[in-house]
Amino acid sequence: MHKVLVIVGIVILTAELLWPWLSQLPLGRLPGDITIERGGTRIMFPIVTCLVISVVGTILLRLFGGR
Repeated sequence: MHKVLVIVGIVILTAELLWPWLSQLPLGRLPGDITIERGGTRIMFPIVTCLVISVVGTILLRLFGGR
């Protein structure tokens, strides 16, 4: 369990350090993501973004999972 927590911490730290570049990616604005804006309220349903992150995560875990 300690190994998993260290890896998660490293991933979060890396994402934070790379945030200026990661924010330029079109995640959350892909075709198929739903955004509803009415008045001063914006509701987002990033369906395609979630699918892309899930597929990439699955591939990475399969490649580097080791089992």
